Amino acid sequence: MRLGMCSAFLPENINDFTPELCRRVRDLGFSGVFIRSRQNDPHTTTRAEAQAFRDLLTGENLRLFQGTGYWQNLVTGDELQRRESVRTLQAALRLAGWLGARGIDTGPGSMSPHGPWAPHPANWTPLARRQLIRSLREAAPAAEDAGVYLSVECHQTVTLESPEVALEVMDAVDSPWVRIDYDSANWLNLHSAWDSSNALNHHFDVLGDYIVSCHAKDVFVEPRLVIHISDGCAGRGLVDFRTLCRRMHELSPDYPIIIEGAQTEDLPEVSAFFHGIAAELEIPLLDAHEEAPA
Repeated sequence: MRLGMCSAFLPENINDFTPELCRRVRDLGFSGVFIRSRQNDPHTTTRAEAQAFRDLLTGENLRLFQGTGYWQNLVTGDELQRRESVRTLQAALRLAGWLGARGIDTGPGSMSPHGPWAPHPANWTPLARRQLIRSLREAAPAAEDAGVYLSVECHQTVTLESPEVALEVMDAVDSPWVRIDYDSANWLNLHSAWDSSNALNHHFDVLGDYIVSCHAKDVFVEPRLVIHISDGCAGRGLVDFRTLCRRMHELSPDYPIIIEGAQTEDLPEVSAFFHGIAAELEIPLLDAHEEAPA
């Protein structure tokens, strides 16, 4: 298992990373990062900028587990908008390849004007599924060319509303480069959150080898009406992270689990939490460039 982090004190511009910042990541017990480099336009960021960032991480013994897919709308029925979204996704994959990323993280987008993860009834239509399949098929060759996983994150608010829908889409796309970035918190609802062990096992049973990376954040069912489920720092809520770590390790010891939902001040606690789970389950935590056992 590999352990990574995102957000917190990480900058949103690759040019703002420093050796000191990389050492801070390592000192906290992480071997890689997921960067949300919103300030680095995938259409205009140069290969030289990307190479400088890549050299920095390599020299500091860190891996780039994920770059960003820029969260464009891949499900829209507006064909001009969809094509532009695919063009951005292709550029994101090219940039991720230059950066040395293992994969990118992108959602399918949303038909809501309130953001790429906001719910909207049009997200769950057969048209949205067809458009998503079409968009991912068109972007798959760029992922292969870059040697970067196009890792799609799912959520009950968007088109990939369940593991069954995600399986249908992955089967239809049929590319070894288009895979799932699993985040259990995004599928847990009022009922399954209280029985997260069974829910997580079901997710893994359905999706199997389509999962190649994982985000780890917790969920909290709030005592408010009507229904309020929030997410946040792992280890404080209802998610069974022992099951999560065990199932990810069974898929591959090489796959990263990336801590999400943690603030800078939370990182020592959450890192110790996952290091403790790994020790308890006798799962080796691999260094950035350490070879995973076969």
